[in-house]
Amino acid sequence: MPLPRRNDPSSTFRNLDWPTIIIYLIMVLAGMVSIYAASYDFDNASMLSYDEFSGKQLRWIGLSLCLGVVLLLIDSRMYETYAFPIYIAVVVLLAVTPFLAHDIKGSRSWLSLGPMSLQPAEFAKFATALALAKLFSTYHFSLNAKFGNYVKALSIIFIPIVLILLQNETGSALTFMALFFVLYREGMSGLVLFTALLSVVIFVVGIKYVENTIIGIPTGEFIVMIMVMIIMVAMTAVYSRRLEVARNLLFWFAGTGIVEYILDLCGIEIPGLPVTIGVIAVACIYVVIEAIKLRRPKLYVTVATAIFSLGFLFSVGAAFNHLQPHQQMRVKVALGMVEDLRGAGYNVNQSTIAIGSGGFFGKGFLNGTQTKLKYVPEQHTDFIFCTIGEEEGFVGTMFVTLLFLGLILRVIKIGERQPTTFGRVYAYCVASYFIFHFCINIGMVIGLCPVIGIPLPFFSYGGSSLWGFTILLFILLKIDATRKNILAY
Repeated sequence: MPLPRRNDPSSTFRNLDWPTIIIYLIMVLAGMVSIYAASYDFDNASMLSYDEFSGKQLRWIGLSLCLGVVLLLIDSRMYETYAFPIYIAVVVLLAVTPFLAHDIKGSRSWLSLGPMSLQPAEFAKFATALALAKLFSTYHFSLNAKFGNYVKALSIIFIPIVLILLQNETGSALTFMALFFVLYREGMSGLVLFTALLSVVIFVVGIKYVENTIIGIPTGEFIVMIMVMIIMVAMTAVYSRRLEVARNLLFWFAGTGIVEYILDLCGIEIPGLPVTIGVIAVACIYVVIEAIKLRRPKLYVTVATAIFSLGFLFSVGAAFNHLQPHQQMRVKVALGMVEDLRGAGYNVNQSTIAIGSGGFFGKGFLNGTQTKLKYVPEQHTDFIFCTIGEEEGFVGTMFVTLLFLGLILRVIKIGERQPTTFGRVYAYCVASYFIFHFCINIGMVIGLCPVIGIPLPFFSYGGSSLWGFTILLFILLKIDATRKNILAY
C-alpha cells in the first residue's frame, strides 16, 4: 500500500478538524452582525454598505476565508522549515514600523498600504508562535536542560514585546506574555507563574492602598509584608518537611507583630517599616541556617521569594510613575481608586450600563439605546462585547462565551494529539493567545481590567486582527490535518 502524500489537498480537507472550522465561521459571521449593530446609524439607515464598518468587515472576512484556504494548501513542513525566517522578517518589519507609520492617537503601529492599513503586531503573533514551536522541536531541546535554553525561549518572546512597546502599543505587547503558559506546559517551574501572580498582587495592593497607615506603615506595604510572612511560613513547611521549622517562623512573626501592635497602642512611636523589614530579614537568616543544617537547598527559594517580594514592592511606585498619564488613570479607574466617569472611566462606565441594561434576553437586534446613541466609544472594536450584552442580553453573552470556550478546548485537544513537538507547542501558543484576548477584553468591558486596547478575536472590527487570528488558526488546522500522514511515515 503506497504511503499518503504529505501535501495531498484531498487528504488535508478530509482530515480537517471541522468542529473548529464551524466554530470559526459562526464567530466571524456573528462578529460581522455585531459590528453592523454597533455601527448602525438610524439617520443613514441601510442594509449593508461597503463604506460602513460592517461592509468593510465583510470584505475582510472574504479575504480571510481565501487566506485560510491558501494556508491549507501549503505543505505543513514549510511552516516548520521557514519558522525562523518568517520570525526574523516580522521582527524586521516591527523594527521599521515606527519610522514608517503615521501617528494615530499617539501610536505608531499602523502601516498604510494604499486604501488599507495593516498592524504588523497582529502578524507577529503567529510568527512568534512558529519560532517558539521550532525552538522546542529542535533535536534534544529541553527547557530545563540548561539555562541557555530559557534565554533562547524568552528572547523569542521578548523581542516582539520590546519592538511593539516602541510603537507605543502596550496592549498588543502584553499579549505575548500569554506565551508563558506554553513555557509552563513544556516544563517551566510553576514558581515562575507563582512569581508572576505574586507580582500582580503586590502591584495592585501597593498602588491601591497608599492613603492610610498601620503602625506607621502605608496600608498597602503592610498588607504585602503580612503576605510575605504567610508565604514564608507555607513554603518553609513544604520545603523543609519539618513542621517545627515553620512553627518557629510563625511564632517569630506573630510574637514580634503583637509586640509592635502593643507598643503602638501605648503611644510608643516605633519605626514600623524598618522594624518589620528587620523581622523578615531575621526570618530569612533563620531559614538559611535551617537549609544548611537540613541540607534542603529548596529552602533558599523561600528566602529568594521574600527578597524579591520586598524589592518589587518598593519599586512599584517608580514603575507606576513611569506609565503614561492616561495609562495611570486607567489603572486607577480599574482599581476603583478614582471614578472619572467623564474621562478615563467613561468607556467602562457606559459599557457596564449597556450590558446591565440588556437583562436576560436583551433589548433586541438594533434596539440598544446605549449603542445606537453612541454612548460607548470604540463600540465596534474593543468594546464590541457591550453591544452583544445590550442587544442579546445574558443569553447572547453566554453564547459568545461558550463559543470561545469551545474553540479553546478544541485547540487544546488538537495540541494534545499532535505527534510532533512542533505541532503541540504551536497549538498551545494559539490557545494561550485566545485565552488572553478573551479574558482581558471581557475584563476591560466589565471593568475588571484596565483598558489596554485588546480586541475580541473574530468579533472586533479590524482586518489586521481578523487576518492575524485566521492565520494562527488555519496554520494549526493544516498541521493537524497532516498528522496522520506523519505517523504513516
